[in-house]
Amino acid sequence: MVTKFSRRQFTGGILAGTTALAMPSLAFGARPRVAVIGGGAGGATAAKYIAKDSKGAIDVTLIEASKRYYTCFYSNLYLGGFRSYASIGHNYYGLSVNRGVNVVHEWANSVDTAAKVVNLGHGGQVKYDRLVLSPGISLKYDSLPGYSPEMHSRMPHAWTSGTQVQLLRSKVLNMKKGGTFVMVPPPNPYRCPPGPYERVSMIAHLLKERNPTAKIIILDPKPKFSKQGLFMAGWEKHYPGMIDWIDPDTHGGIKSINATSMEIETDLDTFKADAASVVPAQHAGSIAMAAGVTDGDWCPINPANMTAKADPNIYVLGDASVASSMPKSGFSANSQAKVAANHIRGELTGSRVYEARYANTCWSLVATDDGIKVGANYSAGPEKIDVVSKFVSQGDESADVRKATYQESIGWYEGITTDMFS
Repeated sequence: MVTKFSRRQFTGGILAGTTALAMPSLAFGARPRVAVIGGGAGGATAAKYIAKDSKGAIDVTLIEASKRYYTCFYSNLYLGGFRSYASIGHNYYGLSVNRGVNVVHEWANSVDTAAKVVNLGHGGQVKYDRLVLSPGISLKYDSLPGYSPEMHSRMPHAWTSGTQVQLLRSKVLNMKKGGTFVMVPPPNPYRCPPGPYERVSMIAHLLKERNPTAKIIILDPKPKFSKQGLFMAGWEKHYPGMIDWIDPDTHGGIKSINATSMEIETDLDTFKADAASVVPAQHAGSIAMAAGVTDGDWCPINPANMTAKADPNIYVLGDASVASSMPKSGFSANSQAKVAANHIRGELTGSRVYEARYANTCWSLVATDDGIKVGANYSAGPEKIDVVSKFVSQGDESADVRKATYQESIGWYEGITTDMFS
């Protein structure tokens, strides 16, 4: 059975990790301060719930450079023509006006953990008693020989919030008839495991309508990928003969990328692209590195509350964290934010802290009304976040079930963005 999420259900508690309680009286003095860096699914949600559930007892500052946030999740549907670009953009008016969050549109340059201060790009500072880091990802350009930030205009990665996804759509629409699109997915671990393959599906949908003799080549650094059987069956059904997935054992690895000639050289061959999306390896957002809470590329956390193992006063959410079996997704970040918000409120006001419960679902659209999903529920073990139950779409599902799955994802998007920004 497929469950359809409504806005009321989502914001009313299906995914909520906390329940508001009556606040205890606070001692006379200044309110405790929480700074949140990053205004995406983790940071915006955490800022909202800390402010809302503490009923103003905690001073919350959200530091986010962008005044309008475009979600990475659902950006593939914009590529495929199922959403407008405006529909995936959101502002912080609700958090500021409805929740009393102090929203600072600035870059966070560094964190002084000893002084408990965030240093801002314009020279100002934000003091904190607890710090929430939800900085998303930064890209490791040197993971792909020849790739660099200067190549964005020719081979956009479109893997972070912003206008690159518009550029990518334009490049696909302007491909020559019968041309070739090349997708280079990132290696594990990375943001949104099914994302590159939904992207391929949506570009295939666009090409089938406007350039049906075009080809798509996937040069994958991984021997397998999320929902692989479901995607490949969908590609064979909807886009027969259009998509070639080439695994690393076959292509032997990418040797060089030349954005000027639009060529990608592997041990097997040199692939000439008319349009391409190249997504490098990733690591935790740079501010997490600057704060000293990373171990290698990512931030280890305590499963019970999302505190950084390197600093009990810092919480790390979403893509930047090492959340064990939880994938790096918007749903995961939103779920983690509610656990962290409840713990922060308890730490600073003495209110009740609930046992951590986490959830995630990743929906993908393969073609019109052909939605698939994978997800799980989780609990906090002593050393890692453990899977309690999991589910995945089945290969023999009816068209009605697949359509209902897609409709479910629409309800989820409406629900999570309302939950984040209202």
